Amino acid sequence: MDNLGNLVAGTDQASRRILLLDPEADDWSSDEAVRWSWAACAANGFDGLEAYWGVPTDVKVRNNPRLGEQVMIVTDSLGLAAMLPFPAGDRKLWGCHVGGNPHSAELLPNGNVAVAASTGGWVRIYASSQGPSCADYAEYAFAGAHGVHWDPGFQLLWALGDDELVGLRVEGTDAEPAVRPVRRTLLPTRFGHDLQPMYGDRDRLWVSTGKQVYQYVKSADRFDSDYPGRERISREDVKSVGNLASGQTVSTVPKPGGTYEWTTDTAQFHCPDRVKIRSGAGFYKMRVLNSEYE
Repeated sequence: MDNLGNLVAGTDQASRRILLLDPEADDWSSDEAVRWSWAACAANGFDGLEAYWGVPTDVKVRNNPRLGEQVMIVTDSLGLAAMLPFPAGDRKLWGCHVGGNPHSAELLPNGNVAVAASTGGWVRIYASSQGPSCADYAEYAFAGAHGVHWDPGFQLLWALGDDELVGLRVEGTDAEPAVRPVRRTLLPTRFGHDLQPMYGDRDRLWVSTGKQVYQYVKSADRFDSDYPGRERISREDVKSVGNLASGQTVSTVPKPGGTYEWTTDTAQFHCPDRVKIRSGAGFYKMRVLNSEYE
């Protein structure tokens, strides 16, 4: 799909779908603004797993060299973690009811999938490379696990929890993975929520907590709260944050009276600033669809 790094995908819990939207579209409430949509169902290979889909929490697009195609990784609070071909979306490459209120997932270079579950309090490495329904995993106990991101430069899986950002080393074999922490850094404020790469600077990650949005500097092992645009980007209860290939950031903050207390119908863009509203939507996250890890 063209212009992928400048498109965004919303986890719309009102329509129970992933919606791909163009920030340049004039009217986000129109049908024309939706470039693509997806929901798990029997027709696209998720027979028997539909009950675990309906409150989507994360979406990413990645290149899967093992399969030789581009894929989408999704999670849902009802328990599903899955991988599907993108943009076809017509079959299950991998999917399991993982439970634990999964909030984020990441594709690893070997085709396995990492999943973070907030209520479950864990990060798991699923041996998804071994088959579309493989439920084998290695687990790292991690309170409030909300985000995972693979770092090809450091060869680490970053994970964000209630109080820490950790760097996990993924070891073992494709069929029998293992995982252990090699870096641990306390968060400046509690309740880590979103973890994303800062496209354009491989040494930085976006990190949101219950109070602020930071940029984490990997080489210095420190959190930067004095970055350009911080006055508008950093605020309380940011559920998702990231930047487009253009450099513009996009984030979501819950809006009272929405589908759930943690959702909004609004995506806020910064530097330059603009607001996009989809009437009736219940976005939890607005994710930049960039197939690159950094």
